[in-house]
Amino acid sequence: MGEGLQRLNALPGEEAEAALLACCGSRRWARRVAAARPFGEREELFDASDRIWWELGREDWLEAFRAHPRIGEKTQAGAEPARRWSEQEQAGTHGTSPATQQALQDANQVYEEQFGYLFIVCASGKSSEEMLVLLRQRLQNDGETELRTAAEEQRRITRLRLEKLLGQ
Repeated sequence: MGEGLQRLNALPGEEAEAALLACCGSRRWARRVAAARPFGEREELFDASDRIWWELGREDWLEAFRAHPRIGEKTQAGAEPARRWSEQEQAGTHGTSPATQQALQDANQVYEEQFGYLFIVCASGKSSEEMLVLLRQRLQNDGETELRTAAEEQRRITRLRLEKLLGQ
C-alpha cells in the first residue's frame, strides 16, 4: 500500500470527504467512498469509486458536473487542489486562437441550453480543437445518451484525480 492510500485511509471522515470532493464534486459519492475505507490497494479504491459512481442518480451526477469550469474558461478561485487540477487538465486550451475560443464558448452555450448542464469531457491531453469536435458531436445525442456519456467522462476525470490525490 502506497503512502497516499495510507494517508487517505487515516484521515478523519470529514477530512477524507473533503479530499475526495476535490476528485469528484458529488457529496454523496465522496461520503460513500470515504465510508468504504480502508482500502488495501489502489485498485480497491478505484473499483469502489466506479461502483459508487454508477449507483448514484442524476442529481448526484449533475452536482459533480457543476463543480467543473466550462471548457476553455479560466477557473475561478475555488477549492484547492480541484482548481489546480482543472487548469492542468485543460492545458490544451492554453494559447487557443480567438476564433476557436469563441467557437467553444458558443458551443458550450448551445450544449447547456440543450442538456441543462455544462459540457463534461476528460480534457487531459486534448487540444481545444479536439474538444470542440467532441462537443459538436455530442450535441447530436439524445438527452439520456448524453447524460450517460457525460457521467462516463466524469468517472474518467475522477479516476485521474484520485491518482493525483494518492500521488501527493
